[in-house]
Amino acid sequence: MSNKSIGLPDDLQEYMLDVSLRESEVMRKLRVETMSHPQSEMQIAPEQAQFFQLLLRLMNARRTLEVGVFTGYSALAAAEAIPSDGHVTALDISEEYTNVARRYWEEAGVADKIDLRIAPALDSLDVLLEKENAAETYDFAFIDADKINYPTYYELCLRLVRPGGLVVLDNTFRDGRVAHPEIEEESVQVVHDLNTAIHADDRVDVSMLPLADGVTLARKRS
Repeated sequence: MSNKSIGLPDDLQEYMLDVSLRESEVMRKLRVETMSHPQSEMQIAPEQAQFFQLLLRLMNARRTLEVGVFTGYSALAAAEAIPSDGHVTALDISEEYTNVARRYWEEAGVADKIDLRIAPALDSLDVLLEKENAAETYDFAFIDADKINYPTYYELCLRLVRPGGLVVLDNTFRDGRVAHPEIEEESVQVVHDLNTAIHADDRVDVSMLPLADGVTLARKRS
């Protein structure tokens, strides 16, 4: 996991942010507070959040889904990028982490756009599909949660996004370890196998980007 683009020299990382990052003051404050958190590496990189905002605006997205919220930086980015009548469904299991998120969502004036659901993500995704009939109603789904369940999250999110919508997966480099098949760590093997499966998945158009800790974009074909 990484909250900056791995492999990028510090001076170039700093330059990139200096000349390109347009971050709201509330997003900046949330990012800075989260940097002092013991699990700060779970926060996405600011350049990653800004890239997602650009994608959402290019897509004219109105409904987004997040699997994994942490302190709410990516959900805040999404809520700021979508229209005033847009909607973010945010799934997490931690009241502690998301209490931080709620404070900043309120401060930014976007809390009414965000539906936070505290429960195991697999359960919440099942509710969306089976009880709320939400299949193919989302424009964008971002997966940044426990890696062991990534394959299932991918399949469920692919059902939830519309044709032409995006499923985006974070940490698909696993700190570069996916390139080393001799590493036997389960989460690394799971992500490697999923990367391979998505590459062969004819239901989607795919691009893997060397952004942060690896970001995979899967566009659902019609």
